[in-house]
Amino acid sequence: MEMVQQAAWWWLGLGLLVLLVVAVLSHGNDAFHCAAFALKQWRWRHGGGGRRAGRLPPGNMGLPFVGENPALKRYFRRARRPDGFVDEKRRRYGDESGGVYRTHLFGSPAVLACSPAANKMVLQSPDSFGIRWPAPALVGAASILNVDGARHARLRACVVDAVNRPGSLRSIARAVQPRVVAALRSWADKGTITAATEAKKVTFEIICKMFVGMEPSPLTEEMDAWFAGLLGGLRAFPLDLPGTAFRRALRSCWVVQCRSKLSAVFRDELQRRKQHLGDRPREEDVMSAVMRAEDEHGRLLSEEEVVDNMVSLLLAGYESTASALMWAVYHLAKSPRALAKLREENSAISKDKNGEFITPDDMPKMKYTAKVVEETLRVANIAAMVHRVALKDVEYAGYTIPKGWRVVVWLRSLHTDPRYYHDPLTFNPDRWEKPAKPGTYQVFGAGHRICAGNMLARLHLTVMLHHLSLGYKWELLNPDAEIIYVPHSKPSDGAAMAISQL
Repeated sequence: MEMVQQAAWWWLGLGLLVLLVVAVLSHGNDAFHCAAFALKQWRWRHGGGGRRAGRLPPGNMGLPFVGENPALKRYFRRARRPDGFVDEKRRRYGDESGGVYRTHLFGSPAVLACSPAANKMVLQSPDSFGIRWPAPALVGAASILNVDGARHARLRACVVDAVNRPGSLRSIARAVQPRVVAALRSWADKGTITAATEAKKVTFEIICKMFVGMEPSPLTEEMDAWFAGLLGGLRAFPLDLPGTAFRRALRSCWVVQCRSKLSAVFRDELQRRKQHLGDRPREEDVMSAVMRAEDEHGRLLSEEEVVDNMVSLLLAGYESTASALMWAVYHLAKSPRALAKLREENSAISKDKNGEFITPDDMPKMKYTAKVVEETLRVANIAAMVHRVALKDVEYAGYTIPKGWRVVVWLRSLHTDPRYYHDPLTFNPDRWEKPAKPGTYQVFGAGHRICAGNMLARLHLTVMLHHLSLGYKWELLNPDAEIIYVPHSKPSDGAAMAISQL
């Protein structure tokens, strides 16, 4: 018994020693960064640069090299409380900072922005904050996701023209609905499905058709697998240190091969279109629009720019939409009242159409369907955060965001904050009877880099919900399945469900 007690005391002492070492290292690392910043400010003042606020936002830089990544990872993986990381910052340091906190994330000193005003300041100040992806090579150096300034504005304009203008949305709605109807019928024929898997499959087929004019084939099946491999690299927790999943993903032969094979597919398609440019009617899809995009001097995009943008656009378009569709089906299965109201509205719309497919012109009348779409996007929080970098020292709320520091804009915190949304973790489309408070709804980002395909995503979800609510019933096989948040949020069983025709 005495030996057991001695062992217990020994382990307790070791644990306390470890906690002490961690605390010392954490405070020492934070003091080092604060001292380095103070020295920089002193040099600036004595060099004739004038006086500055000279204060970093409140917070802590965490452990040397790894920063606060272990804490962030713990909240996402083990605790499964992704909001806990920001909640802890607010609890310890208060809201007096205006919603900005210093930290060390993803391999560099960083500022966390997590309030409507702070997020707006970062996302709507392109002269002060540039884009910074954790793995820019995987999304393409010349893609719309990576470039800034005039290049980004030109690419965004051509994408918006291809997928968001009324004529484009009308053509897309007409083209995708036969595929949606066929997919839903196949779900019912199977009887039980995994919604996450099936949503990705049908969305990928639709995106391939809309963006590249590709019909389902062995090649598109291979492309689906390659995109999955590429996503595996992008989803790895973005901490580029030896032994991390992100470092392995960046150096994975499979991830690199996936990116290379996808680039080869689009390069071959680009050459085919160039060779047959005068032999056939002009193809009207996103790739055609990207190929026609010109800069301010009338120059077309290079082959590298076209290829990089097609890979990144398909990647962003199908993954986010598929995830939103899965969450819509999931939440409606758990919200019979909301589903009944959705059925009622879409039944009335269908009667007025006399058997014809819906069009974007019908969407203004589908008010409750729109509420379901917006609530799904809010609760799903598909993009929990976006990454920026300070291009210069930026003063905000009496603090300085230093030049070169990463800025992590935490979009999720807005959508799950009870100050902005009553009972925020509950799926409640009726909350959209009133618009959200200004700046508190940023599911597609904000500012000049707001998602170019936001109207397309809404259209896709509206079409799917229309046909689902009219013709099918479904229930979750495991309604209490745990939610996992890494590498992306979904029920642990992928939202397995039984589905049948009404």
